[in-house]
Amino acid sequence: MNANILVVDDDPEIVRLVELALRQEGHNVFTAATGLEALRCFQEQEIDLVIVDVMMPEMDGLTFSKEVRKTENVPILMLSAKSEDMDKIEGLLIGADDYMTKPFHLLELIVRVKALLRRAYPAKNNPSQGSSVLQFGPLTIDHKRYEVRYNEEKIVLTAKEFDILYLLASHPGQVFPAEDIFQKVWKEKYYEGNNTVMVHISNLREKVDKLLGYKLIQTVWGVGYKIEI
Repeated sequence: MNANILVVDDDPEIVRLVELALRQEGHNVFTAATGLEALRCFQEQEIDLVIVDVMMPEMDGLTFSKEVRKTENVPILMLSAKSEDMDKIEGLLIGADDYMTKPFHLLELIVRVKALLRRAYPAKNNPSQGSSVLQFGPLTIDHKRYEVRYNEEKIVLTAKEFDILYLLASHPGQVFPAEDIFQKVWKEKYYEGNNTVMVHISNLREKVDKLLGYKLIQTVWGVGYKIEI
């Protein structure tokens, strides 16, 4: 799909290179040098995906992402010169869908952008693909629209949070180890000590359980996670 992508970084050379690479892939690119400038652009344009640096003047990437997540669930790819695990976890906790450490290869960035768009907008990437709607009481999980609603209220989820929820909900009663969830959702090899799935499950519970009034995703200690009908 040809997407509207917002690139946010205070380094003009990085912005130039990323913009050029994305335009060569057929995407429309909007750019910003600060979080505040990016927020204004996001509010004025129909943005499908955001690539944002963590460290920026006026408003940093974490704060910007928090503001976006209040109303929208577009994919967010976070960039940072920091490589420590806690920095990555902080980015994921506030709603980022992916995280890349500078310096990075432009080809890898393009691959990750394609993966995020494919997961977030499956109908646009493959219009002939069928989809289903799962119903759990007042909770509706619509795979075609990539939406989750509690009665008529939309629950804002990241693309990966939705993928995890849909995976578990489409196999009620089946226990999925964290390793299996990671490999199915992230399409990457799982490594020992990776708590990315746990972070996303925690975020899902914070957003969904307080509306339902009970714990939808259950933990099977020492095994994994499941959803019961």
